[in-house]
Amino acid sequence: MTNAEKISREEQIKALLKKAENYRKEIGDSFHDNIVEGIFAEAERIASRAIQYPDKKPSKDWEVVLDRLLISKYAGYPIMFLMLAIVLWLTIQGANYPSDLLYDLLLGKIYPILKNAFISIGTPNWLTGIIVDGAYLATAWVISVMLPPMAIFFPLFTLLEDFGFLPRVAFNLDNFFRKVGAHGKQALTMSMGFGCNAAGVVATRIIDSPRERLIAIITNNFALCNGRWPTQILLASIFIAPLVPPVWAGVISAASVIAIALLGVALTLFTSYALSRTILKGIPSTFSLELPPYRPPRILQTLYTSLIDRTIYVLWRAIVFALPAGMVIWLISNVTYDGVPLAKYIVDFLDPFAIIFGLNGIILLAYIVAIPANEIVIPTILMLTVLIFGVEGYQHGVLFELDSLPDTANLLRIGGWTILTAINVMVFSLAHNPCSTTIYTIYKETGSWKWTTVSVVIPLTLGFLLTFIIAQVYFLFT
Repeated sequence: MTNAEKISREEQIKALLKKAENYRKEIGDSFHDNIVEGIFAEAERIASRAIQYPDKKPSKDWEVVLDRLLISKYAGYPIMFLMLAIVLWLTIQGANYPSDLLYDLLLGKIYPILKNAFISIGTPNWLTGIIVDGAYLATAWVISVMLPPMAIFFPLFTLLEDFGFLPRVAFNLDNFFRKVGAHGKQALTMSMGFGCNAAGVVATRIIDSPRERLIAIITNNFALCNGRWPTQILLASIFIAPLVPPVWAGVISAASVIAIALLGVALTLFTSYALSRTILKGIPSTFSLELPPYRPPRILQTLYTSLIDRTIYVLWRAIVFALPAGMVIWLISNVTYDGVPLAKYIVDFLDPFAIIFGLNGIILLAYIVAIPANEIVIPTILMLTVLIFGVEGYQHGVLFELDSLPDTANLLRIGGWTILTAINVMVFSLAHNPCSTTIYTIYKETGSWKWTTVSVVIPLTLGFLLTFIIAQVYFLFT
């Protein structure tokens, strides 16, 4: 082929590509989808003329009616949100009793026995503190708070998946996620994140497109995991509920927690849109989903899959990171310099920065040392408040939590908490760096420290930005 022929061929290819691009612009973002739909429609037309199915059984009437409801434009979304709300309510309410039992066992019975055993054999105070008051207490806290919700949420979620409900959720939400450049199945991974973000990251394996899978991984932290729900509920009950008459207190408290969860969904869509237009730019892949038939859940397989593959797997990773975190928490609270705990120096250093965001140094330090598990944020805040402000009646340098809401509220107000502090902690609890278990899972799934860092920096940046805006508006009008 001569050079002239090569140039002519290249010009023809460029002209053809330009024409295709013009067609795409005329048709819009649905260009690729229209082509695929046309291919499938033509294939179905040819198949319907050439193939007969004499033994094909008609769909069951109840399946048709159910599909009309679940994937309906009007009924599908309310049913979907209602079902998710029921699952979350069952998780939160159902976890209270087993959490209390585990708390009484691990912290009420085993903890004093273990501590007395260390003292009786003459173990040095510092070693007893690091192992028992630090490593053991933090680990026991994570197990008692984290295990029951996961043991309830994951089986319920798996049952809905087996029944065929979750694929229909993905079908309903596909349009929203496709418009922001993400994948419809991200709706499922986001929902899984409400149980545990690490499990939600693992669940992104169902997304075939590497680009869209990365978007789902990076944004999964905006789904409130079970470790953050207690913080939201506690702060809403203490600071937001009293703003209204008692008859409305429960409703307003619940509404504020739901509002934070919906803010997380909005941040997921916003961040997905921003990523798909910048560092993860690309054409959304076509989501061809064949809705599976409804089938009765397989109870034993569901229990095995959810408890062994998900719950125990995630819990073990959390325990591995909670052990050293407990040691660090004890050390900064009990090691002193010139008679002052190290925590006091760190809090004084962080305070000027934290105030700009409507927070305080104790809160920031608690979130730093509690990176291994969101479950220990509030106990760490209470412990540091007692330590820094010298509150009497509590054992200093040891994690604890109070059963009484008024006592907890009083201790937080001693630490300088206001309604602004509570709101911004609720927002920051939603938008901050993932826990260490999730960070490690992100690295294992992506194999890249670059994308792991991006997954940490983006939510943390948005968290500080949102709290800064809220704080400045509050300062402006007060």
